[in-house]
Amino acid sequence: MLSTEQILDVMSGQGLRITDQRKTLAKLFGDNPGYLTAKDVYSHMCRTYSGLSFDTVYRNLRVMEELGVLEQIVFEDGVKFKVSCSQHHHHHHMICLQCEKTYPISFCPMNMTEAPDAFRVVKHKFEVFGYCKDCEESREGTGGPAAAGKAGRS
Repeated sequence: MLSTEQILDVMSGQGLRITDQRKTLAKLFGDNPGYLTAKDVYSHMCRTYSGLSFDTVYRNLRVMEELGVLEQIVFEDGVKFKVSCSQHHHHHHMICLQCEKTYPISFCPMNMTEAPDAFRVVKHKFEVFGYCKDCEESREGTGGPAAAGKAGRS
């Protein structure tokens, strides 16, 4: 996971001016290993910077994602951002839908995909969503979908 200092180094290395707002954003993600929505980030930033617009926050999140310091994941309930695991090691994730714990996938499935000759891949994402062992066990104990699925098997 990238640290606050690493995030700021990448941003300044790409010519971005390091403002107090960008320092606060970098610290927020450097200190938080989990996923945050743009609304979460906006609420956090507004505590310090009154008059800050949501568009400014979202624009900075997009820039940070383009620089590779943030990862953007589309969950069932919307888009969330998380600090990148690494800037130099390409990988994908398995993500728990309940606790959002993230597990790396050690290979890239893109290598097994046959793109047509008339198509040049420039970027790809691959995430697998499910339930970690702990969350699956808690879902089984509450009679949730996992328990119903097991009860129907013979």
